[in-house]
Amino acid sequence: MPAHLEDNPSAPPDRWARNTVLFVTGQTVSLFGSMIVQFTVMWHITLETRSGMALGLFMLAAFGPQGVMSIFGGVLADRLDRKKLIIAADSLIAATTLILAILMSIGLTDLWLILTAVAIRSVGAGVQTPTVQALIPQIVPQEHLMRINGIFQTINSAMALLAPAAGAAIYASADIIAAFYLDVLTAVLGIGLLLFVGVPTVQANGDKRQSYRRELVEGMHYIRSNPLIRWLLLILTLFFLLSQAPAMVVSPLLIAESFGTEPWKLAVMQMLLSIGTMLGGILVATLLAKNSRIGLLLGSAYAVAAFTVTLGLSPNLWLYYLFTFLFGVAAPAFSAPFMTLIQQTVDPEMLGRVFSYVSIAMTLSTPAGVIIFGPLADVVSLQGLLISSGTALIVVLTLATALPSGRAVIRAAHSNSATNESKNPTGRTTQ
Repeated sequence: MPAHLEDNPSAPPDRWARNTVLFVTGQTVSLFGSMIVQFTVMWHITLETRSGMALGLFMLAAFGPQGVMSIFGGVLADRLDRKKLIIAADSLIAATTLILAILMSIGLTDLWLILTAVAIRSVGAGVQTPTVQALIPQIVPQEHLMRINGIFQTINSAMALLAPAAGAAIYASADIIAAFYLDVLTAVLGIGLLLFVGVPTVQANGDKRQSYRRELVEGMHYIRSNPLIRWLLLILTLFFLLSQAPAMVVSPLLIAESFGTEPWKLAVMQMLLSIGTMLGGILVATLLAKNSRIGLLLGSAYAVAAFTVTLGLSPNLWLYYLFTFLFGVAAPAFSAPFMTLIQQTVDPEMLGRVFSYVSIAMTLSTPAGVIIFGPLADVVSLQGLLISSGTALIVVLTLATALPSGRAVIRAAHSNSATNESKNPTGRTTQ
């Protein structure tokens, strides 16, 4: 990975660890509050409207602006101070939530008002997400990136497990406004911790006065000129489109249709998925941290595809639960190596723009899959959908790795990982 960090005397050996703990802790606290709000708003809309259209509008407001804004968020991450940008995005989300809490407390509870606030929060997330990913390699040495990404994945999985329970408890014992105030508090704590994080300075190349459009085009050209990044983005998009989307749409319907409509059955499925994902993240951060990045990524993709097929073949609920858990265990071994490969391959001054396109692929491919598989779930066999989508993912993965261009990319990924593993950068300048 090219060195674009300003040269300076080495920081103390444990400085990066201190900065990483502060950064990850702050982002975890902030993420927890945001996930609680996301869950309670969805719960509130469900109970108040009992409308599929209203829930669809919520999904559009929650994910659409984030996907679009991720493009501009990445450009901002490459032009501006990334730490300040994260603080600004988190502040926007918190301020929007606070205003909504005040308005609802005086009786303004219209759906359009809630959806507007959700959309503004989504804009903030579209800036914050690529910026967080672009900042991580500034504070974490190359040889520790895989482990830190695995830890981050584990924390995200833990939050996905805890946030629904916490949100339900708050919503049942108080109301949705209490969840909003909690989110504001967690945002303040997250920002406060981030203020104490020392972030190395990245020197941006080129004319800083160039337009956002030009920088976006440069980001696209950069991706197109780098076969490894281009290939990784293609695999990422297909992975989310053919595994995450059908699992999200089909699994709840399949349980209700084939195994019973009791709410606890859906709750157990979600908990097992979250526990499996958390365990998978722990494995990536510990036992698998030194394994080949590209090998882990491909192994995870094949495993997730296979478990998607077995979900469709499950003859009873308990086997379905088992394969759901294994699906969760396998998934983090895709995302953590993917992020590490991107962080190690991309020039530091281009990370924000590249992660914009990564965020777009992740944010929009799943809703695109939902649009495809949702209507299909009403007219064809649910089991058949899972089997066919998992099989399709296996086929495209095999083609992507068997073609000469795919084999060349895999060799380049192995070479890139080996090169970065041999380096141990310690000289970093904090701003």
